[in-house]
Amino acid sequence: MILAQVMGNVVSTTKLSVLRGMKILIVQPLDGDTKAKGQSFLAFDTVQAGAGDVVLVMDEGNSSRMILDEPQAPIRTVVVGIVDDIER
Repeated sequence: MILAQVMGNVVSTTKLSVLRGMKILIVQPLDGDTKAKGQSFLAFDTVQAGAGDVVLVMDEGNSSRMILDEPQAPIRTVVVGIVDDIER
């Protein structure tokens, strides 16, 4: 899993039927100190996350499709949790 921050949404008026109704988020990976690291990427939202939220992202196709219950969907990354707090 990847710790990330939601940077914004992507709006797509045309997409595959299996993806209709799914919100796409731009997420920025974070390190353990919640500082940005690496390149941002897109992830499908399953938890109603919004801009600024720190989230957990699943980055594995088969697991992501199982979470969405869409075995044929061309999906690799999904947001699976909103982080409330990080303790060190």
